[in-house]
Amino acid sequence: MTSYAVVLTTAKSPGDARRIADKVLSEKLAACVQLLAINSLYTWKGEVAEESEVLLLLKTRQELYPELEKAIVSVHKYETPEILLLSVDRGLPAYLGWIDEVT
Repeated sequence: MTSYAVVLTTAKSPGDARRIADKVLSEKLAACVQLLAINSLYTWKGEVAEESEVLLLLKTRQELYPELEKAIVSVHKYETPEILLLSVDRGLPAYLGWIDEVT
């Protein structure tokens, strides 16, 4: 049985987000990437910061995560990018089958 996941990462700009999305889609490491404009507040190097960012939601198979992480890191501009894997417990079988087809 295949395990599925949503991987989260953020990018500084829509262009940076698009480069990440294009890379992982062209390498068939994700079936879908959604881009959402967000405001982030976080602590970095002892300071609280606030930035506009783009949140990427990548739909994938868990077995692809190591390659997906490497692909994201290879084009990401952040010193320490957020890259988180969230396991999917259930999903519409047809949608999960589509993830299998395109990745």
